[in-house]
Amino acid sequence: MYGMDAMQYSLPLPTDYDMGTIRERVRRNGHALDDREGLGFKAYLIRTAGVDGSPVNEYAPFYVWNSAPAMTQFLLGGGGFQHIVRDFGRPAVQHWTVVSAVQGPARDQPPLSATRTVTPLEWGAELPAPTVGADLHTAVVAYDPSRWELLRFELWSAAHRGPYEVLHLSAPSSEGF
Repeated sequence: MYGMDAMQYSLPLPTDYDMGTIRERVRRNGHALDDREGLGFKAYLIRTAGVDGSPVNEYAPFYVWNSAPAMTQFLLGGGGFQHIVRDFGRPAVQHWTVVSAVQGPARDQPPLSATRTVTPLEWGAELPAPTVGADLHTAVVAYDPSRWELLRFELWSAAHRGPYEVLHLSAPSSEGF
């Protein structure tokens, strides 16, 4: 588990933004990372204003990297991130060190929704195990020592389980964690 990195950037979009544009972008280009060496997975996530209580439109992909050089190549070396920068500007990228990642009982089904919870990491606290449930696809627990925060991220095979809708999952190294 150790040595894996999680990252996410968020692109907040106007409430009148046509989210069909993001859906089409992912439909056309989502497969580009399906075979990316060093990538554990990329979940193409959106929230749509007015759906499942979301107050915003947002594109917020979440990644787990098995290789720091592969993550660096993606972000800095023309490995794909340049398209986001070109179309939306350069967003801040949140980064966490993965403590544990598990495949859930619903791993053979496509994930339809995702949850993401960030909480303060108290000094000396035991790191929690990932959440497990019958409709769990994948769960990740990670931390950010620059802000002393704990991240819990889960992909679910059930729709409306979390605030994020999963449009596509690239998982070339699905057996890698």
